[in-house]
Amino acid sequence: MRIAVVAPEVAPFSKTGGLADVCGALPGEFARAGHEVIVVSPGYRCVRQHAVDATPHAVRGAKLLRSGIHWFLEHESYDRDGLYGTAQGAYADNAARFALLCRGALDLLKALDWRPDVVHVHDWQASLVPIYMRTIEAEAFADVPSVITVHNLAYQGVFWHLDMPLFGLDWSLYNWKQLECHGKVNLLKGGIVFADAVTTVSPTYAKEIQTPEQGHRLDAVLRERAGALHGILNGVDIATWDPWSDPHIAANYTSRDLEPKRRCKAALQKRSGLPESDVPLFGFVGRLAEQKGIDLLVEAAEYMVHLPLQAVILASGEERYEEPMRRLAQLYPEKFAIEIAFDEPTAHRIMAGADWLLQPSKYEPCGLTQMYALRYGTPPIVRRTGGLADTVEDRKTGLLFEDYSPEALLGAVEWAVAFYSDPETYGRLQREGMKRDFSWGASAAKYLALFEGLRGGT
Repeated sequence: MRIAVVAPEVAPFSKTGGLADVCGALPGEFARAGHEVIVVSPGYRCVRQHAVDATPHAVRGAKLLRSGIHWFLEHESYDRDGLYGTAQGAYADNAARFALLCRGALDLLKALDWRPDVVHVHDWQASLVPIYMRTIEAEAFADVPSVITVHNLAYQGVFWHLDMPLFGLDWSLYNWKQLECHGKVNLLKGGIVFADAVTTVSPTYAKEIQTPEQGHRLDAVLRERAGALHGILNGVDIATWDPWSDPHIAANYTSRDLEPKRRCKAALQKRSGLPESDVPLFGFVGRLAEQKGIDLLVEAAEYMVHLPLQAVILASGEERYEEPMRRLAQLYPEKFAIEIAFDEPTAHRIMAGADWLLQPSKYEPCGLTQMYALRYGTPPIVRRTGGLADTVEDRKTGLLFEDYSPEALLGAVEWAVAFYSDPETYGRLQREGMKRDFSWGASAAKYLALFEGLRGGT
């Protein structure tokens, strides 16, 4: 197949989160499976830091850069430090910036005379592509199916209704069944309506977003499209996240010999300023955001200090959570070590050195951290939601709790302390988790089967 991918960020060229990792890894898996792939993404300022070459092509006033299968639209509106905005909020011209991406991507395919068998787009920033393919570009892309992947339904690309002409779309599309949503233009809604198939990043999340609780006002639209909605679990980069070859950790190990993991724990305790002790060491790696259950963690921590444990937290994000985190480390320096930052090597050290990973998310479309932890023999403690429910097996590879409450999280932590006191049971939990296969190959195969089915139906 010929597969065209349109993505707002692609690792290693541009990244704000897990979306970039997916858009970086998945097209590569398609190519390794023998398919022709083109990836189109904005040529942000950070893209220039990588080995990219100028091309003679230009579309809609944007020059084109290229690196292998990746094509980048270079335009002044992308030449900024941030991808989508600053600490003060989103860029005011994001509607125009991502309309340019979508129109430019389709123009590029036409300029290259490269007719795809399927077009795969990611999130609201690329959701105009399926809309254009069935409206203003209907002749050029007749019978070409499109697939939209929703990574996080909370982000929808909602704009002023008077932006309709900016998108180059007819006002007839501004109606409650297509692009209108509560008096505004909702680009993600339009992408979901116009795409031939909709995927999201875990089976459980695909069910959750059809409910009013997690549907973010689009649950009715998603229920209407339930027959075209597929939950396909994300994968992880098993070469980068491998305790046997990881260059960032104090000692390498496998599920057959976990003894070197003790050295990783001792090194993490020393680096974090914690006393070297055999009490269970809990790790947290993630954003300081309500979605990640930070409020639960802060409240539960007041009681966790009375348990025989330690915790290392690596996080960055909302300022309102920083002060409570720093206060914990100041009041209980022998229990809590906090680093307000994000540092990839430190994340690897926590995965290897911790005995348990805390991931008490309010909601989690997929989550990658728990899959990293499983590979490193660090059983996760997660709330039963989204991809966490799909990847962690309660009391077999980790611990799950139901209620979104500090009491439920604390109960799970107490169970973890008890598990850790039984080396045989805890070791079995570690080894079972390390056996699980979360490589991208399995996920890519499901996408490819979906693409083949759509192509066969055209």
